Amino acid sequence: MLYNIFMILYFAGTIAGLWFVFKKAGLAPWKALVPVYNIVVWVKMCGKKWVWYLYFLIPAFNVFAFLLLVVETARVFRRYNFWEQTAAVVFPWIYLPVLGLHPRSHYVDPKVEKPRKEKGGRDWADAVVFALVAAMIIRGMFVELYNIPSSSMEKSLLVGDHLLVSKVAYGAKTAQTPLAVPLIHNVIPGTNGKVESYLKWIHLPYHRYPGLGEVERFDAVVFHYPDGDTMCTAQFSNQSYHELVRRYGREAVEQDRVWDEYGNRVDIGKIRVRPVDKRENFIKRCIGLPGEDLQIKDWQVLINGQPIENPSEAQFTYAVLFNPIVVPERVLDKMGVSRDDIERAHQQMYLNNTYYYIIPLSPTVAAKMAGKYEVLDIQPFIHPADSVDGGAMFPHVDSLNWSIDNYGPVHIPAKGETLQLTVETLPFYRRVIEAYEGNRVEVKEGRIFINGQETTEYTVKMNYYWMMGDNRHNSIDSRYWGFVPEDHIVGKAEFIYFSIDKDHHKIRWNRMFRNASKR
Repeated sequence: MLYNIFMILYFAGTIAGLWFVFKKAGLAPWKALVPVYNIVVWVKMCGKKWVWYLYFLIPAFNVFAFLLLVVETARVFRRYNFWEQTAAVVFPWIYLPVLGLHPRSHYVDPKVEKPRKEKGGRDWADAVVFALVAAMIIRGMFVELYNIPSSSMEKSLLVGDHLLVSKVAYGAKTAQTPLAVPLIHNVIPGTNGKVESYLKWIHLPYHRYPGLGEVERFDAVVFHYPDGDTMCTAQFSNQSYHELVRRYGREAVEQDRVWDEYGNRVDIGKIRVRPVDKRENFIKRCIGLPGEDLQIKDWQVLINGQPIENPSEAQFTYAVLFNPIVVPERVLDKMGVSRDDIERAHQQMYLNNTYYYIIPLSPTVAAKMAGKYEVLDIQPFIHPADSVDGGAMFPHVDSLNWSIDNYGPVHIPAKGETLQLTVETLPFYRRVIEAYEGNRVEVKEGRIFINGQETTEYTVKMNYYWMMGDNRHNSIDSRYWGFVPEDHIVGKAEFIYFSIDKDHHKIRWNRMFRNASKR
């Protein structure tokens, strides 16, 4: 509701401003009320050429054209002050009405007297302001650039792929933390991650504008890391705050007194709490949609009990027995396996008490390796239930004994759905109720209380999604931290606009302009 009121005021203020501006310029004020025609009149009033009409037809660029036209309006009223024009760019819905109503504002036809030209330094300042505002609007409302930092999406998206992420695909979110350094996500560069780029004085509620569609299965989605609401700065890239608390206890983590099982001190660093829109951005593929039941059996994902198609370039773990005369790392590198995956490969006793390499591969690469003399044997490797700490898997209940290859079933909450709550089901949904939807949950003597009221059910306020990396055995995803709320969704990865192979320092020309969500 707050954002709807804001948008009404924005457009109403602009139209009201044009009404008074047109009237002061000697034009019929009713022309400000006619869509499209008001732009034609406005462009003529400012003495601009016909090409400006085309500017307003180009998506994203038309926003920039609108802001420039506001400044040109100030100039034909002989308002040249830099800060006034900056205010006009930032608050046009306020500036235009004020300009039209100000008693000392006088319109000068640019055909009679051309507006004053600014000096070089002022031109540069104007250009910087316009570019900054336009970039903020385009980045916030239309598209954002993103690069793949890890191999969790191999071989669909590779380390070094640079993507264009569409925010209009699902609808752009408004900034929930508006007091921030422009175009910087959460920390100021050059401060070693110690200085945050935003202030928490104002925090606005979640709102998403209408988009071109909804999140669909197999979309490559960029989203804010759900487990990143609280983070330990020294461990963020390795372990989340919540994982550390589960492993070592809240008191030990918050007092920075943590030692691992080998007696080595675990550095916690500063503990930070981040708002939703300032959490780290992740990219995974949407596998489960709101209201569905998801399960994994021996690699295969089942939705509502039915198997779904795996992404064509998805990677799974294989056990590989190499010929003793070869260097495994060289063979893997030659086959296009990423250095990140090679570094994570390990030897493990597998068949006939023989040590095999356990490594993620796509079925295509595995088939090619099977026919080479360097490889004596290659087998799919299914991770047993005891291959990971059961508590590491969402919902972090040891008795479930789930693994990354045999997992679930788990139900994905949908907006408006009423969940039945018991002590057994609460671990699945507690974070939904508490962290994502802002309620207080307590369990007393086997009874569940939400905001102090005993209950056995909860009605969900948002849609939730299940995200997984295509590199199924080298991806920290929903299997570890659960559901992705709709207010964490940033946008859809549309296409790869640039790609560089960081392992071999060369440009991947064949990946340019590929569909980033292709499965």
